[in-house]
Amino acid sequence: MKNRMKNFPSVFLLAVALALAGCGGGSDEEADAGKDKAGTQASADAGKAGGGEGKGGKNGKNGEDKKPTAVPVEVAQVAERPLSARYSGTATLEAPGEAQVVAKTSGVLLKLEVEEGDRVRAGQVLARLDPERTRLEAQRAKAMLNKLEAEYARSTELFERKLVAADAHEKLRYDIATQRAAYELTQLELSYTGVIAPIDGVIAQRMVKLGNLIQLNEPMFRIVDLSRLEAVLNVPERELATMRADLPVQMQVDALPGTRFSGRVERVSPVVDAGSGTFRVTTVFEGDQGLAPGMFGRVEVVYDQRDAVLTVPRTALLDGEGESAVFVVREDKVQRVAVRLGYINGEFAEIRDGLTAGEQVVTTGKVALRDGSTIEVLNAPEPATVVADAVSATTAGNP
Repeated sequence: MKNRMKNFPSVFLLAVALALAGCGGGSDEEADAGKDKAGTQASADAGKAGGGEGKGGKNGKNGEDKKPTAVPVEVAQVAERPLSARYSGTATLEAPGEAQVVAKTSGVLLKLEVEEGDRVRAGQVLARLDPERTRLEAQRAKAMLNKLEAEYARSTELFERKLVAADAHEKLRYDIATQRAAYELTQLELSYTGVIAPIDGVIAQRMVKLGNLIQLNEPMFRIVDLSRLEAVLNVPERELATMRADLPVQMQVDALPGTRFSGRVERVSPVVDAGSGTFRVTTVFEGDQGLAPGMFGRVEVVYDQRDAVLTVPRTALLDGEGESAVFVVREDKVQRVAVRLGYINGEFAEIRDGLTAGEQVVTTGKVALRDGSTIEVLNAPEPATVVADAVSATTAGNP
């Protein structure tokens, strides 16, 4: 009994150790089971993910098979048209026939015969100054002249009878000539009291009022001849060879929109201004068309005319490409084609090389295009027609 009790602690410790070992083995098995379960779940997730990637890859393949989006554009047809080359510039209309009427004598303004806006003729009386003082001076000069003429008549009788010295007789003759000139001068001064128009035209400005004391050389009226107006262009020197007299001219003014006025080149200055690099071209227009001096106009000088040239709308030209080019329609795609230009105006550009009549070029939607882009034409181009009238044009280079 005593021996059993002595061995009890050893047995107890062994039992505890076995129990602990059994618990540890269970934990390892559960951990292994958890790892297997996690691996299975990861494999399932990986398979699902793989299926998703496969589906995505399939979608990517479908995306490659999908056709590119067509770019909507508008097109126009390459056609032959008459084309005129023009130089365009701006100028202010001036009246070459203009006069400022000044007083040729002094006096109080008694009467105004015309007002601003009245049309007058050369020699027509515009106003009247007080003539009394001048008329009295004329009468005095006339009386003195009559006296000298009478003395000269008596001196002539005496001279013939050799009763008067020759020098005294000649002096009377000279005195008469001097007095006659003085009388005629007073008559001229008297005529100046009636202020007359020096040219035909319209009273543009009246600068005096009734009752004013008018001094010699004081401005009274401004008359403008509206029958002919001029517009002077300052043209760059590179255009010197194209400008000459009698070229036709077209003009539009801001005051009368939508109306074109015809004129001609009257003269071309042969001298180029060294400071500005320009020369003067004077154009003339008939004034009885509603035009007035001071109006601002856009002037076009037509210096060349071509009956039938190959053209495209100016909007078809590609900008900023380093060379002139257009997008030409090839079935449902476009091709960038380099062209050689001639005259260019606000509407059309002359094509010297690169295109043929009947081809279609893109006019709207060029920004979104590249060479070979697929397009969708929004407008159906009409067959090429020949324009009856010449198309206005400005130069865009040497022809």
